[in-house]
Amino acid sequence: MVGLGAIPGAWLRLRVVNHFEPLVPRKHWGTFAVNLVAAFALGLVLGLERTGRCDNSTGVSALILLVGTGFFGSLSTFSTFAVEVLTTLRERRWGEAVLLTSGSVIAGLLVAAAGFSLGLVNA
Repeated sequence: MVGLGAIPGAWLRLRVVNHFEPLVPRKHWGTFAVNLVAAFALGLVLGLERTGRCDNSTGVSALILLVGTGFFGSLSTFSTFAVEVLTTLRERRWGEAVLLTSGSVIAGLLVAAAGFSLGLVNA
């Protein structure tokens, strides 16, 4: 199930990152955007799961693996984020590296918490 969800998630990530490339001077802002979308969505899935409505008898667990772990897990990318921060540091763009790193962590936590809260409320 995870692999089936991962294929379209990785494809969408590539499309979004490539779409951002001509719009912004640095490619890493596309990665930043998809990571935030994925963090929100994974938070939402976890919030919905936490309500107790997702159990093995309903087949929802398989859907969570397909959508949550597979699709949104492959939509986000920590390894690309790490390489992009490293590249920014190697190019001595210190402020941009700090902004990218702190912005990704702080915004990622905030949108994941927002998604989780929304999942709890709407379940």
